[in-house]
Amino acid sequence: MNLNKKNIVITGASSGIGKEILKKLMQYEVNVVAVARNVSKIPANQKVIPYSCDVSNKEEVDKLFDFAAEKLGSIDIFIANAGFGYCEQIKDANWEHIADIFCTNVFSPIYSVEKMRVINGERKYSVVITCSAVSEVPLPGYTLYCATKHALNGFGRVFQYEAKKNEIISFVYPIATKTKFFAKAAEKAPVPWPVQASDKVAESVIRGIEKEKRFIYPSKTFIVLRAINRIFPFTNTIYGKIQNAKFQKWLQKTQV
Repeated sequence: MNLNKKNIVITGASSGIGKEILKKLMQYEVNVVAVARNVSKIPANQKVIPYSCDVSNKEEVDKLFDFAAEKLGSIDIFIANAGFGYCEQIKDANWEHIADIFCTNVFSPIYSVEKMRVINGERKYSVVITCSAVSEVPLPGYTLYCATKHALNGFGRVFQYEAKKNEIISFVYPIATKTKFFAKAAEKAPVPWPVQASDKVAESVIRGIEKEKRFIYPSKTFIVLRAINRIFPFTNTIYGKIQNAKFQKWLQKTQV
């Protein structure tokens, strides 16, 4: 898909991977509605229209689509990048705590896929969803976050068979990325190995959109490890135990 002259919506555009994707998009002749809760860090210019939105809320997502349709006329590409994680030991039964992360990480991107199908009909369009390598790899300490990404991955693997010829639904699987994600997950939260720069992830996303890839893997290391795990499934168990040791060490420090 040629990005030039495309109308694009991207969520989570104020920081991390979303911010880097937005920078890459500015190299093209595009119109972008850049979405975040706090849009103060999103530069407004001839190509970019900042829009404040809580994507965990259905009514606000509906308003986002209405706003984008009004400003852009149509939406050719929707990049559902917004998401967050908790680093924690589950102690209490907290329905709202679970709902918060699932509404943002799961319900919102899937609902956006449905919205794009409705508003575009037979027009060719693309939806890009930031999934994660942890949708396939155990990461102790981030149980609820991993659960959301497993849900997205499951949706993506099945929906690919249902997608029509005019629909390009792409899923991105970044490894741990050098952003503020882990700092926001918890104070001095453990960071898993390996780690990748956010601009490299953004480059992969742009290439994936242009080549109409259904699954985008920004890390070559993860591609290799994923292949090894298919042959030797116990490697995921070993990785999980290593990461759990880091998590337990972090827990001990936080409880002092």
